[in-house]
Amino acid sequence: MLRFLAALFFSISMASLAQEPAATTATTPVPSPAPKTTISSVHVDGPYIALTFDDGPDRKLTPRLLDLLAQHHIHATFFVVGENAAQYPEILQRAVREGHEIGNHSWSHPNFAKMSEESVRSQIRRTEEAIVNATGVHPTLLRPPYGAITTREKRWVRNDLGYEIILWDVDPLDWRNPGPTVVTNRIVKETRAGSIVLSHDIHAQTIEAMPETLRELEEKGFKFVTVSELLKMATAPTPSPKPVNAAASPSPALSPSG
Repeated sequence: MLRFLAALFFSISMASLAQEPAATTATTPVPSPAPKTTISSVHVDGPYIALTFDDGPDRKLTPRLLDLLAQHHIHATFFVVGENAAQYPEILQRAVREGHEIGNHSWSHPNFAKMSEESVRSQIRRTEEAIVNATGVHPTLLRPPYGAITTREKRWVRNDLGYEIILWDVDPLDWRNPGPTVVTNRIVKETRAGSIVLSHDIHAQTIEAMPETLRELEEKGFKFVTVSELLKMATAPTPSPKPVNAAASPSPALSPSG
């Protein structure tokens, strides 16, 4: 009888062990966040912003804008269309000479998201050549027309071609020609420290809006840098403090007037 009970106890113990998962000391790796493939704004310690102008250079308007920026000692970033850059290389040369930055904005302003990889590469390469031929400087920033670009294109543009893809967080919709006052008001209202401001130096109303825009931004204490300079200023955001459990907090002292 004792032998039978011992055998029964052993069988039950072995069955229980078989049902329990094996212990392990290995921990599941936490995947690290994927690197950002596009940049719309930058977290910075200080009132720094980047003004950007797309689609030029324009034969008449871009020199007017350069005159104004020089008066304010402001450096900006110009995302140029290759066709225009090839036609007016002297404007790019002046911009670089005066401390501005030149970025790649495609050859003819198509929608990258609707194109083959070969066609997109051609658009970028031809514009790159026009910029280098005009200025001797190799562009490192790309802004896709309309901000349209597929996830796959983002990866190879960054990894294969070495471009940072720059979007924006302030858009006055100046291409709709809403009037200089509206352009100014939208930019001033939406701009924050670390903002990348989008405008176009091919619209007369945008150029007309810039004197008041720059004056109001300066009054608010903003300082202007190129996009590449803004990227170098990037800092990690300060973590938000954890909420305090009110039930565990000591009661505040009563106010004398309460």
